[in-house]
Amino acid sequence: MCDFSNLDETQKQAYHEKLLHCANAFGGKNFFLQLLEAIRETKPHPLTARNSEFAFPLGSIKWNKVIFNDKLQLLLKVRLGESKRGNLLPEETDKSYKKVLNLVRTLKPIVFTVKPERKEDGSGFFFQPFEVIDAHTTRLNPVFDALFFCSLDTVKKVLNYEPKD
Repeated sequence: MCDFSNLDETQKQAYHEKLLHCANAFGGKNFFLQLLEAIRETKPHPLTARNSEFAFPLGSIKWNKVIFNDKLQLLLKVRLGESKRGNLLPEETDKSYKKVLNLVRTLKPIVFTVKPERKEDGSGFFFQPFEVIDAHTTRLNPVFDALFFCSLDTVKKVLNYEPKD
């Protein structure tokens, strides 16, 4: 998803609608972008938090399982190849296939819950890190990708996208 300009119009529209829905559920585009800025500024990466939570003044993200740094590093590595292949999983003959498959099996059941601090700002939303297409195809959930990995400029492009007629 971070390669937004290389996507076709249908995919762009779908990602725009998904992220806009999430932004509105969090209180609007500005609150959503402030959440992303806070995530980008946090070191070490918020996904490795021992309490499985990221909190900042406008809201919080909670998840139900600790993610260790080695899993995060592997995820960062394999997500780069996903945009080329259209699949997070490498070929079965690839040396890293088993590691990546175990990563997917470990992180797949995790549910992320994003809630604004004030109820009047929105109801929040939840998501899982992956979209399993079939037994051999798994992709990063665009919301997960946008929240934790894509640049702010890319997310702004997605949120402000207007389809060409």
